Amino acid sequence: MPRRQIRVTGAAEAPLRAALRALRTGLDVPEAFGPQVLAEAERAAREPTLPAYDATDIPLFTIDPPTSTDLDQAMHLSRRPDGYRVRYAIADVAAFVVPGGLLDAEAHRRVTTLYFPDGKIPLHPPVLSEGAASLLPDQTCPAVLWTIDLDADGRPTATDVRRALVRSRAKLDYESVQKQLEAGTAEEPLALLKDIGLLREQQEVARGGISLNVPEQEITERDGAYELTYRAPLPADGWNAQISLLTGMAAAELMLAYGTGVLRTLPAAPDGAVGRLRRTARALRIDWPHHVSYAELIRSLDPHLPHHAAFLQECTTLLRGAGYTVFRGGVTPDLTTHAAVAAPYTHCMAPLRRLVDLPHSRLRSSGGTPIASELCLAAAAGQEPPEWVLAALDDLPKRMAEGTRRAGAAERECVDIVEAALLKDRVGELFDGTVVDVQEREPTVGTVQLESPAVVARIRSEEGAGALPLGERLRVRLTQADPGSAKVLFAPA
Repeated sequence: MPRRQIRVTGAAEAPLRAALRALRTGLDVPEAFGPQVLAEAERAAREPTLPAYDATDIPLFTIDPPTSTDLDQAMHLSRRPDGYRVRYAIADVAAFVVPGGLLDAEAHRRVTTLYFPDGKIPLHPPVLSEGAASLLPDQTCPAVLWTIDLDADGRPTATDVRRALVRSRAKLDYESVQKQLEAGTAEEPLALLKDIGLLREQQEVARGGISLNVPEQEITERDGAYELTYRAPLPADGWNAQISLLTGMAAAELMLAYGTGVLRTLPAAPDGAVGRLRRTARALRIDWPHHVSYAELIRSLDPHLPHHAAFLQECTTLLRGAGYTVFRGGVTPDLTTHAAVAAPYTHCMAPLRRLVDLPHSRLRSSGGTPIASELCLAAAAGQEPPEWVLAALDDLPKRMAEGTRRAGAAERECVDIVEAALLKDRVGELFDGTVVDVQEREPTVGTVQLESPAVVARIRSEEGAGALPLGERLRVRLTQADPGSAKVLFAPA
C-alpha cells in the first residue's frame, strides 16, 4: 500500500516538471507505446472476443475520481429475501489481449500503471484502458461478472463468476455519492452501498482486519503559490473499498478450494515495527494503552485531525512485506492470509492498471492477460485453466515484485520532489513541527512532521546540539529544499 498519494492541480512549475522527467528517466520508466503495439491495440478495440452471456440488463454503475477514464469495476447492489446480492463487473482485458502477442509482452514489461503528479504511464494503450476495455457509461463491453450473495449480516453465502457483456449506466464520484447517501436521495442500488459497506466493516472488525483511512496528500496552486494539504477519505470511499475486498476474498477462497492460484499475502508485523509505531504514537500525542490492539486503535482515529493523519501514514509501514504467493496441484501454501485483511485475499479488480489483476494493487497474467480472473473462471466452471495461465504462474511473483518496487520508488521520489518544489523558496524560514522518529544509531538524525504545510521530512541536529527530542514539538529551520535532488532537510531552530 502506498505511504501517501499525491495529486497536483494547476500548472506545475518548471523545476518540478524537470525533476519528474529526470525521475522517470532514472527509473527507466517506459513512456510511449510502439507503433506496432498501438496498431494491435486498435485492432483489438475493434474486434474483441465477446462472451455469449448478455448481462446488459443489469444497471451497473461505477464510482471513481471525477477525471478517471480507466474504469476497472462497476457494481449493482440489490436486496434478497434473506440478505443482499452484490454484482461486481471487472473489465475483461483478456477479451482484447492475446496471450503471447505484442500487447501481452508490453504489459509484462510495464507490470503496472505508474502515477506521477503530472500524469500517468499506463499499463495498456489508452485506446483500450480508457476506451474499449473501460467500463464507461453507456458502453457495451466484455467483463468478468461476479455475483456474490450475502446473508443479513453481510456474510457470503454463494459466489458465481462468469464472462458477460455488461453496460454501465452511470459514472459516479465519491463526493457526489457521499452527498446522495447523506441526503437520503440515492436510489436503492446506490443506497445499499452504505448498508452493505457497514455490514462488511463489522465483519472486518470481527475477523481482526484493518482498513487504513490514509489521507491523500494534495498539492494545489493558488495565486501563483503552492499549498500542500491532506484530503481525508470519505465514508463512501471505505464502503466502496469493502465491495472490492469482498470480491478479492471470494476470489481467494475459490482458488484455494480449486487448488491452484495466486494470493496477495502479508505476514504479521514483527515486534520491532510495532514498537517503532508505538514511539510514533507517543510522539504525536496519540494515546495507545497497552491493552488496546493495533486494530482497535486504528478504528478510533479521525483522519481529519492532522496528528491522526500523520500517524495513519506511518501505519502503512506495517504493510511492508506483502507479496504474491503462487500455489498449484492442491498443495496449500504455508501463508495464505493477508495480515491487514485478516483472511485469504487476491488481486483481481484492477486489470486495466495492474498485471496480476490482469485477467487488485498489482497482479496479472502471462503478460497482459488476467491470470487471477482466469483461474477463478476455471475454478467456478470446474475446468482446467488455459495452459498459458499455468505456464505464467511461476514467474509471476518475481515480475510483480519488480513492478511493485518500481512503483514504490516512483511514489517515494515523487513525494520528495513535490515537497522540495513547494519549499524551495522558503529555505531559512521557521516552521512548527514534531519529531516523529529518531534513528537509534544516529540520534541526531530523524523525521519531523510539520504542522503546516503537511510535510514529513528529514531533520538533522547541528554538530554538538545533541540528540533529537523524540515526540517533542519544536521550531525547525528549513536548511535545504532542492527539487533536482529531491532533498528536503530541516534542523532544530
